[in-house]
Amino acid sequence: MSRLPTHPYDDIRAYAADYWAALADALATVPMEALREAALLLEAVVEQGGTIFVFGNGGSAAIADHLVCDCIKGVRTGTQFAPRLHSLVGNTALLTAIANDLGYEDVFAYQLQAVAKPGDMALAISSSGASPNVVKALRWASAHGLSTLALTGFSGGDAALIADAGLHVAADNYGLVEDAHQSIMHILAQYLRQRHLVDKTNLANLRF
Repeated sequence: MSRLPTHPYDDIRAYAADYWAALADALATVPMEALREAALLLEAVVEQGGTIFVFGNGGSAAIADHLVCDCIKGVRTGTQFAPRLHSLVGNTALLTAIANDLGYEDVFAYQLQAVAKPGDMALAISSSGASPNVVKALRWASAHGLSTLALTGFSGGDAALIADAGLHVAADNYGLVEDAHQSIMHILAQYLRQRHLVDKTNLANLRF
């Protein structure tokens, strides 16, 4: 389990060197078979016309929005593969209304109840895997015919146990977990794009 810092630092260069080493160690803990399973699950949902609902808190919310960008804009570029994604963190008015009137624990599940259908996917990003709103949304999704995917860190929490497929990063530092999740997000999006390119002959000259 990658843990940082373990002692005080007086030189940022030393901290950076240890951080990058710890990040490499954290990334190495992500099971390759789980990554393969996640890619297949995402591809299946898209090919069946389902919508992928992404969500998380804090830095994980930013990664969720970034995933929507990279899939709707990036993955589609040069392909006929058109993922449908919707961020459950992107509407501030809706988020705050649900949190104020019902409770923050309901901000994701309540949205899924309104717009999701069987065959869709709930994709949770949570460093702890234990956030009540994330866990509640995954439980609802599992009970209503949605496939579930969770990116987690630390101990994995209930999210790692609930999800159909899980990408767990064994690290005890929020920065390391979030950096790893960002890398996983980019890997999934870029892999799907190159896989579905209409013309692969000029692959080395394309920007990903």
